[in-house]
Amino acid sequence: MNQPKRCAWVNLDNPLYVRYHDHEWGVPLHDDRALFELLILEQFQAGLSWECILNKREAFRRAFDGFHPQQVAAYGPEKLAALAEDASIVRNRRKIRAAVNNARVFMDIQREWGSFDRYLWHWTEGQPVYETGRVSSPLSDAVSQDLKRRGMGFAGTVIVYSYLQATGVIHSHEEGCFLHRQIPLP
Repeated sequence: MNQPKRCAWVNLDNPLYVRYHDHEWGVPLHDDRALFELLILEQFQAGLSWECILNKREAFRRAFDGFHPQQVAAYGPEKLAALAEDASIVRNRRKIRAAVNNARVFMDIQREWGSFDRYLWHWTEGQPVYETGRVSSPLSDAVSQDLKRRGMGFAGTVIVYSYLQATGVIHSHEEGCFLHRQIPLP
């Protein structure tokens, strides 16, 4: 049976990656807990491949208590030390500390905007942006600058651009991909 053509970056030998591409990446996301999860995972990806992070996603979910921002924001020294020793995740101490700090910033944004979803999607007036072949843009520059101004770490424009793609704010399925200019079904 012929497989549909997908974006060139998809490792077709990894069913988890294919499923992520086909059903998650680029799908407009509006659930705050899921938005927080992807934000933290994208920040852990810095310097690594997305496939590496995706393969560890379930371990990250366990280690970070389901990515509930309130729980992550409350982590103290013992939990930080346990995360730094957890071989099932990326044990970068700076990224772990940033995740806790970023949970606090995330919650501040929720309080200010009513939800992180409302904050995130206001940048595009609730509509996905269609563009391909980029790693940053004026949009990711603006969001990155605002998040960093608020105190968020690991929020550079390339990380933010990748996050915007993952959450469907920027729809970047490549020309020739069966999902190009289409919103995939979850």
